[in-house]
Amino acid sequence: MGDESTKRAAQEYLAARLAQEGQSYEDRLNRDAAVAFAPRVWKRVTETVIAKCNEWNAITKEQTLTCKETMLGDLRIWCAGKPHVMTVHYDSKMRLIILKNTARPEHEKDMILSIEGYSIAGGRDARLVRNNEPANLDVVILGELRVLVGLGRQTNG
Repeated sequence: MGDESTKRAAQEYLAARLAQEGQSYEDRLNRDAAVAFAPRVWKRVTETVIAKCNEWNAITKEQTLTCKETMLGDLRIWCAGKPHVMTVHYDSKMRLIILKNTARPEHEKDMILSIEGYSIAGGRDARLVRNNEPANLDVVILGELRVLVGLGRQTNG
């Protein structure tokens, strides 16, 4: 009887160690993917921000939003007639995208999106994550632009 419980405990230990090693390997692959694909994710962010600003201006038929890239590679967005500015910053070392919006209420903090690797059918890819959940970039950017121009983050109707 004692031999059977010892055998079972040893097997549980081996299974736990194998699972931990597998998770460590998966974490390393995800980290490597995040490092490798982070510049591509940043490029997608900049393209999305610029496209949203251009789309907004096309709909309003005026230059409501002005989007410029700074010398450091950040994006700055201004709204005509408003004193506020939105900055989209890429921290390549930490693999973070930080959205600062001076139109946001004081009690709200900067929005921080992390770039994380994940497994796909053909290998690995990277995506933006906020609060441990994949972030919908279009929704995030549109919400921030709405705040910048003085609207609420979400529609009323």
